[in-house]
Amino acid sequence: MNLVKQTLKDAPTAEEKKYTAKDFQSDQDVRWCPGCGDYAVLAMVQRTLPEIGIPHERIVFVSGIGCSSRFPYYMSTYGFHGIHGRAAAIASGLRISRPDLSVWVATGDGDGMSIGGNHFIHTLRRNMDIKILLFNNQIYGLTKGQYSPTSVVGQVTKSTPYGAIDRPFNPLLLALGAEGTFVARTLDRDPKHMQGVLRRTAEHKGTAFVEIYQNCVVFNDGAFFQFTEKETKDDNVVVLEHDKPLVFGKEKEKGVILDGRTPKVVSLKDGKYSIDDLLVHDEKDTVLSFILARMSNLPGLPTPIGVVYATARPVYELEIERQIDTVVKKAGEGELAKLFMHGETWTIS
Repeated sequence: MNLVKQTLKDAPTAEEKKYTAKDFQSDQDVRWCPGCGDYAVLAMVQRTLPEIGIPHERIVFVSGIGCSSRFPYYMSTYGFHGIHGRAAAIASGLRISRPDLSVWVATGDGDGMSIGGNHFIHTLRRNMDIKILLFNNQIYGLTKGQYSPTSVVGQVTKSTPYGAIDRPFNPLLLALGAEGTFVARTLDRDPKHMQGVLRRTAEHKGTAFVEIYQNCVVFNDGAFFQFTEKETKDDNVVVLEHDKPLVFGKEKEKGVILDGRTPKVVSLKDGKYSIDDLLVHDEKDTVLSFILARMSNLPGLPTPIGVVYATARPVYELEIERQIDTVVKKAGEGELAKLFMHGETWTIS
């Protein structure tokens, strides 16, 4: 018995075809609010998928409930619109039963971090070959403006009229804590950077998680403007590149060093520090990944974007195949009735 017939790399393509972004656009009218950051994510996904060389009939987008969960309707691929928080569970079952498909999840900070949090962490720890895109706008948008698990302390919303008192999740830290093998962050208003991250996401073998800072123009407008707008971005964002120092600023005049295990911003202009003194990113360093991810929580430090952590680990569905093959080879073909009735059984009269 062989559960996994073939990997994506080995699977035959239906035909040799040069895909374009238009091939991944469905005939459905896109119904997000004008100016919503979701449009940018949709455009970059549609622009990136032709590069990975997988026919659109072998790609599936799964979603739960929320503004981001409309995503499957707008993709000319297979899609599954599930219930609230269950996208990762549905995608896991699909990936096990159809390992020839490229499976993607579109979720939001409410859908993925709240009711779907349990499925989210277990998908990551199992390391299934699923790509999870989390649209983080720090608010419940579809249900009209309640605070979410990523809303900042003090945020006034319809459900926290005196300000939120919960400490928010940092999605990167949650993913790292669940032993995710690919953890990254990008911005809705930086299409070039987003496309590069999406390309890496598609190439990763295992669960790939991407947090996307996404602006909600109606209920949380401007939540990430310090990271996305031309006037402020350079001084508040550090772009992570493997084997390169953490340098930022409008004139690349600032950098990040480690003071013990604490990140610290230093100036490169006064001669005290040079670029050789700066922290160098290593996306395979587990300890460093936690330090970098937590920088978003610390005042005075730039927010990192890019691939925070990437490593290789056995993929869950391939381990299922190996286990089943081992059992079958050892025991031989059997009868289902004997399997059900073996061991301790009892009759209820």
